Amino acid sequence: MNVNLGLELIAPKVTPVLDPAFRPAVLACRAFRQQALATGQAVPVQIALEQADGSVSHFKTPIFPERHPKAAGNFIYLERIVKFLLWSRGGFRIYFDGPASLAAELARYYRESATGKFDSNLVGEKMFDHPLEVVHTQSLPPERSRATSLGRHLEGCRIGFDLGGSDRKVAAVMDGKVVFSEETVWDPYFQPDPQYHFDGIMDSLKKAAAHLPRVDAIGGSAAGVYVNNRVKVASLFRGVPPEVFNRRVKDLFLEVRKAWNNIPLEVVNDGEVTALAGSMSLGKNRILGISLGTSTAGGYVNAEGNITSWINELAFVPVDYNPHAPADEWSGDRGCCVQYFSQQCVGRLLQPAGIELDPKLSLPEKLKAVQKLMDQGDYRARKIYETIGTYLGYAVAHFTDFYDLENLLILGRVTSGPGGDLILAGAKAVLQAEFPELTGKIQFHIPDEKEKRHGQAVAAASLPAIPKT
Repeated sequence: MNVNLGLELIAPKVTPVLDPAFRPAVLACRAFRQQALATGQAVPVQIALEQADGSVSHFKTPIFPERHPKAAGNFIYLERIVKFLLWSRGGFRIYFDGPASLAAELARYYRESATGKFDSNLVGEKMFDHPLEVVHTQSLPPERSRATSLGRHLEGCRIGFDLGGSDRKVAAVMDGKVVFSEETVWDPYFQPDPQYHFDGIMDSLKKAAAHLPRVDAIGGSAAGVYVNNRVKVASLFRGVPPEVFNRRVKDLFLEVRKAWNNIPLEVVNDGEVTALAGSMSLGKNRILGISLGTSTAGGYVNAEGNITSWINELAFVPVDYNPHAPADEWSGDRGCCVQYFSQQCVGRLLQPAGIELDPKLSLPEKLKAVQKLMDQGDYRARKIYETIGTYLGYAVAHFTDFYDLENLLILGRVTSGPGGDLILAGAKAVLQAEFPELTGKIQFHIPDEKEKRHGQAVAAASLPAIPKT
């Protein structure tokens, strides 16, 4: 498959061993831009995304002139770019400085298509309290950014937690030293009663508190978007009916704070804590953290060592432009990160790898089985990790078109054991073969096993500042 709605797709030099149909987004996008510029008549397009707090980010790209034969690919190229911008940067108002017909088509896409309406609902309405709006203009608002100094507070007695889709982690920290950590299996995704989530969180916190003389502050990370400790969008609560979500879930962490006598408490997206953990441990900035777990979490620390107002929800970012790429079970969109960098990817690759497991096993159980095979030197398990590594190499090259990036940190259950080393080796091989200009620029980092499994909980503990008395 080498065309997607008029957009030319490029076969990779390094083919994923278990996915020969993979068509990397980065190759299609770069070829498209190069060919558009080569016409000598490329049409410049500028895009701006505005958030509810007034933050504005810009992106610009050339497209083909209207009467060029390859102009048929203009819309799908732009729609995929805007998709990436929406889920990495976030916003509810899309300013579009380009052909009016494409602006109208983009607006119609978010009004009428299933995947467009999903993006409008989750990013626009639920995250930023407005449905997505496409504004055709010849004058973009100026860029405005808001960065936050977050974390790095380790004094006192603290608890840090990380809520994943298959387990929750907790750590007790005294003056920067971990005195207790634990991981507990749970199944939050489709639980309709948020009391399940509350009880699980409280259980972990109480276990950590038992190892501290007192609790001065609590910090947490979880998949989703959180503003002022209020839950805006979170996959952990997908099973909760909307009316119950609005009544109980939105303020769940405020309820947790109240149960702990209103001590300082901060909860943020797990991807941001991934990046923070990497920045703290490595002493480096311009770092993108990617956690390969139940889903795909992302976070970014900028050149100044701060997080920004970008949402970095990389699970929904498209990295494969094959129109028959695997679909995300939630959004229905195809080729998004969640199907390439998560337990879902491992489960998806079992069949092409020739590994037969009981279909009744959960994804975490399937991952454990693959890791056991990997420990035994099974070549079929090796192919799964090699495939993910190839995916990662092309995805990282794509990310550099959107992020000021020098360091990549990967962690999460999928990277545990020798498979994690194979993933990194595969990613580096892709950069050497296709993007040699990036081999010296991008540094890959993978924490040791202890840091990988519990690093986010420790970094989360550092989130709240303790008021000086």
